[in-house]
Amino acid sequence: MEAVLTHLRDAIERGDHAIGDKLPSEAELCRSLGVSRPVLREALRALGAMGLTVSKSGKGTFVVARTVEDPTFGDYAASDLLEVRRHVEIPVARYAARRRTPEDLDRLAHILDRMERETDTTAWVAMDSLFHLGVAEAAQNPVFRRVIEEIRDALARQSAFLNEVGGRRERSDREHRAIVEALIDGSEQDAVEAMTHHLDGVETTLTDIVRPRRTEPPTEGTTEA
Repeated sequence: MEAVLTHLRDAIERGDHAIGDKLPSEAELCRSLGVSRPVLREALRALGAMGLTVSKSGKGTFVVARTVEDPTFGDYAASDLLEVRRHVEIPVARYAARRRTPEDLDRLAHILDRMERETDTTAWVAMDSLFHLGVAEAAQNPVFRRVIEEIRDALARQSAFLNEVGGRRERSDREHRAIVEALIDGSEQDAVEAMTHHLDGVETTLTDIVRPRRTEPPTEGTTEA
């Protein structure tokens, strides 16, 4: 999927497909790229999340931008989602370290154990958003839980995107483990630092995906760093 996504994205950014152009049909792309339809559709969904294309039912996929500005996940732009997460989930981690119950810790440890063993990406993504909801529950404040529930779908979409395009899954597991260990220790400072590190990782991966705007199209034969 990553190879297909890179190929299609590079073609759009080079101008091979201009804004307003319709991409070749799924059948044509599968044939020319030598991939299955599910793999192609994952790549097309990623292009849509990046804001490069829009898929219209029964009509096809159309190019709407040449460069990635701010990926969207459900109803929310990545930048807006990250801004809110920093203002919500970092304080949540602090309160969770102070107020967590043995039941909260058992639930989070169980989720994390399952995530670290899970081989199915879709199942892992579902547990990822469940993990963050569990941390909010451990903070013992229903408002925090409600906020995380509101953005839960966007969190899952973002998680899937970062795993598919940015290969973040193993790093996320390690970061989640650090959060749980801080909660077990009851260390507010460690919990804040662990959640901050996790969100920093999300932002770094997003920044790596959203490549700098080009000042001019690359010449033929040029390779990107």
